[in-house]
Amino acid sequence: MSADLVQTSTSQTTGAVHALNVVKAYGTKAAPVMALRGVSLDIQQGERVALLGKSGSGKSTLLNLLGGLDQPTSGSLCVAGRDLATMRGSELARYRLATVGMVFQSFNLIASRTALQNVELPMIFAGRSPKERRKAARIALAAVGLEHRLTHRPSELSGGEHQRVSIARALVNHPKLLLADEPTGNLDTVTANDVVDLLANHVQDHGCTLVLVTHDEELARRLTDRIVRLQDGLLLT
Repeated sequence: MSADLVQTSTSQTTGAVHALNVVKAYGTKAAPVMALRGVSLDIQQGERVALLGKSGSGKSTLLNLLGGLDQPTSGSLCVAGRDLATMRGSELARYRLATVGMVFQSFNLIASRTALQNVELPMIFAGRSPKERRKAARIALAAVGLEHRLTHRPSELSGGEHQRVSIARALVNHPKLLLADEPTGNLDTVTANDVVDLLANHVQDHGCTLVLVTHDEELARRLTDRIVRLQDGLLLT
């Protein structure tokens, strides 16, 4: 077996992420829009990586692929040895529940539900009992400093509190891979610093892998071990 094949096999088995020639195209075959043009990238378990690039560079597309929200047009994308490109339907849903936590810039909270109920949602889909869900959601919200806001709905929370609820929701199932898409983009400087500290402390305490999408190089240097730059759907070397 060649050295290249040994390296690839090892990365797929032990690495958190192994992307090989990942292409993502939108639109029609006659006029495709190429969001990713053959991205290859390895991220090890416990590593903290930032994806930097201008709007349209492909960084959010890559994050969505890692989250199982979309699939590559071609290439392979393995997380913990499982190729997301070959998964379908319920298998992808199970992957999202068991492996991934996602923090979005837009928070994506359900307006009619309380903070506690929003954090419980991933556990409902995972089939955990109501008693277990409530206990875990309380612990997760306390960990982000919102133990006093359990029954408040999103309309009663500040922007920083919205993001804290979304972080609690992302972390409540103890994901192996944490994906954060511009998590401080809608926050003031003080609140943004608090959110960064929350993410950094969780990653350090639990040893999960972090992939952060951001335009902010200072944030990337503060929160991650390595910066990966994308431009026009390609990794810059």
